[in-house]
Amino acid sequence: MNLIPAALATATALGGAGTPAGLVLPHPVRVPVVGALTVGVGVSGGAAGVAALGGSRWAAVRPGLLPLAGAHAAVDPLAGLFMAVAGAVVAAVGVYGIGYAAGHGSHGLGSRSAQAVLPLFALTLVLVPVAASVSTFLALWELMALGSLTLVLAEHRERSSVRQAGVWYAVMTHLGLVLLLTGFALFAAQAGGETFAALRTGAHHVSATMRGLVFVPLALAFMSKAGAMPLHAWLPRAHPEAPSPVSALMSAAMVNLGIYGLVRTGLDLLGGGPAWWWLGLLAAGGVSAVYGILQAAMASDLKRLLAYSTSENMGLVLIGVGAAGLFASHGDRPLAALALAAALLHVVNHSVFKALLFCGAGSVLRATGLRDLDRLGGLRSRMPATAGLFALAALGAVALPPGNGFISEWLLLQALIHGFHVPGVAVAVVLPLSVALVALSAGIAAAVFVKALGVGFFARPRDERAASARESPPLMLTGMALLAAGVVALAVVPGLLGEGLDRAVGAVGLPGSGPLTGGGLGVRLAGISASLSPLWVVAALTAAILPATGLPRLYGRRRRRVNARLWDCGGGAPTPRMAYTATSFAEPLQRVFDDVLAPEQDVDVTPVGESAYLVQRVRFRHRVPDRIEHRLYEPVLRALADTGRAARRLAGGSVHLYLGYGFAGLVVLLLALAVGW
Repeated sequence: MNLIPAALATATALGGAGTPAGLVLPHPVRVPVVGALTVGVGVSGGAAGVAALGGSRWAAVRPGLLPLAGAHAAVDPLAGLFMAVAGAVVAAVGVYGIGYAAGHGSHGLGSRSAQAVLPLFALTLVLVPVAASVSTFLALWELMALGSLTLVLAEHRERSSVRQAGVWYAVMTHLGLVLLLTGFALFAAQAGGETFAALRTGAHHVSATMRGLVFVPLALAFMSKAGAMPLHAWLPRAHPEAPSPVSALMSAAMVNLGIYGLVRTGLDLLGGGPAWWWLGLLAAGGVSAVYGILQAAMASDLKRLLAYSTSENMGLVLIGVGAAGLFASHGDRPLAALALAAALLHVVNHSVFKALLFCGAGSVLRATGLRDLDRLGGLRSRMPATAGLFALAALGAVALPPGNGFISEWLLLQALIHGFHVPGVAVAVVLPLSVALVALSAGIAAAVFVKALGVGFFARPRDERAASARESPPLMLTGMALLAAGVVALAVVPGLLGEGLDRAVGAVGLPGSGPLTGGGLGVRLAGISASLSPLWVVAALTAAILPATGLPRLYGRRRRRVNARLWDCGGGAPTPRMAYTATSFAEPLQRVFDDVLAPEQDVDVTPVGESAYLVQRVRFRHRVPDRIEHRLYEPVLRALADTGRAARRLAGGSVHLYLGYGFAGLVVLLLALAVGW
C-alpha cells in the first residue's frame, strides 16, 4: 500500500481545517486547536516524505483544480527529502508554537489572522515539492510567499520595524516571482509543455543559449528565496521581526525550497548544463558563506545573528550544489553524486539545528522581551533548559564534532578535495578557494556562537528583565526537545540517512549507488578512501572530557578549603558593565576584516556653553552596515525615487495630454508588432 496519497490528503484536510478554526474559535481554544492541526500537517507531510525516501513514488492529475492546465502532482525521493524535513520542522515547531502563542494573548502570533494563516503556510511548505507542473508550482509558491508575508507582519502594531521588514520581504519575494515566471515561460515555450515531464523531455531539444536564458532567472529567483548573497536583503529584516516560531519555519524549511528549486530545475529538468552555470553558483555560495557569517559575527541582535547564519549555511549548500553540477559537466558523475549528497545532508542538518536555535531565541525573547545580546546575560542559571538546548544547537552550527553540522561539512570538503583532479583552469582555481572559504566560514562560525552563548547566557545580566527571566513553559521545551533529539540523532548516526540520500541523488539522474554507505554507525564514501564513525568520535570525546573535568573536582574535594576574598588590586568587585559585550567581543574580528565590512563610526563632542575647552557630553556611534546592501540596493532605491519624482511632471492634469500618451503608446505597439511580424 502506498502511504503517500493518504498522508498528503490528511495533511491537506488538516491544513484546510486550520484556517476556519483560526478565524472562528475564541482565543483560549484557538491556539491549541490550530497548533494541533499544524502539528498534524507536519506529521502527515513528513510521513509522506519518509515513504518517498523509502522508495515509494506517486503521481496524480486533478484537471479541474486549476484553470486551463489543471493541477499536477508527483512525489519522488528528491521531493520526499524536502517534504520529510519540512514536516519534521513543522511538527516540532507546531508544538513549540502552542506554548509561545498562548503567552501573547490575542495579538501577534495568537491573533485570528496569524492563526488562520499558520496551518496553511505549513501546508505549502510540504506541498511545494509535490508540484509537477509550472502552474501548480507557481500557485503553491505564491501561496507560500503570501502566507509567510502575513505571518511576518503579525506583530506590525507593536513595532514599526515590522512594517519596514514586510515591505522589503514583499518586494523581494515578488521580484523573485517575476523571475520565476520569466524563466518558466521561456522554458515551457521552448519545451512544448508546462508539466515537469514535458519540460524534462523537451529540454534536450532546447538550444544551449536558450537553456542559459532559462537557467539564469530561475537560479536568481531560487537563490533569493534561499537567502544567498547578494539577494539576501529580505532575510536579516524579516527573520528577526517575525514571531520566533515563524522565523524557525522560514529559516529551517522555507529557505530549503530555494535549494530544491535549483536542484530540480538545474540538474533534473534541464538535465545539467555547462560549467559556467555551476561556477556562478560556487561563487555565490562562497560569498554567502563568508560574508553571511561575518555579518553574524558583527550582529548584536540575537535573531539577526541567526538570520545571517542562515545565509552562511545556504552558501555552503550552494557550494555543494555548484560542485555537483560542475563535476557532472566534466563527466565525473560519482563525485557529483557525493557533492550533491553532502549538500542535501547539510540541508537536513541545518534545518534541525537552526529551528532549535530560533526556538531558543524565541524562549529568550518571551522571557525577557530582549533580543540585544549587549543587554542579556545570566540566562544559564535562570533558564537552564533553554541554555542547554541552545548550546546543543550551537554545537551543530559551528561544524565541530560531535555536532551534527560537522558530518555534512566533512562530506562537502571530501567532495571538493577529491575534485582537484577534474581538468580545467577554472576548476583548479575555484575548488581550492572553495575549500578555504568553507574552512574560514567554519572558524568564524565558532566565534559567532561562542559570542552568542558566552554573552547571552553565561555573562552577568545587564538588564533587569534578563535578571528576572524564568524558564519557558513545558510545551515550548517539548518542541525544543524534539528538535534536540533530531540534532543528536543526526550527529551520532547520520548513516541512517544513507539510503534515502542515495535515492534523492538518483532522482536527478546522478548515480545513486551509495555515495554514503556504512549503515547507521559509520559513514564510508563509495569509490573514495575516506570513512568516519561519528558514534566513535562522540565516545572518544566523552572518554577524554569526563576524566579531564572529573579528576580535578575529585582531587579538589580532598583538600581543605579556606574561604577568603580574592585580592582585587583595590578595584572592587567587577560589575556587568566591566564584562565583554557582544559588540566588544566581535571588535577584534572586525579589525581583521575591516576592509570587507567597512564599519562606520562617529564621535560627537558637545562642549559646555561657557568654554569650548570643557566637555559636556561625548557621544560615540558605531555601526557595521551591510556593505552589499549599501553598495547595491541603496543606489537602486535612490534612482527609483528620483525617477518617481521626475515622472510626476508627466501627470499635468490635462485629459488631452493623457489621451496623447495613450495614442503614442498604441502607435509604438503597432510599429513593434509590424516589425516583429
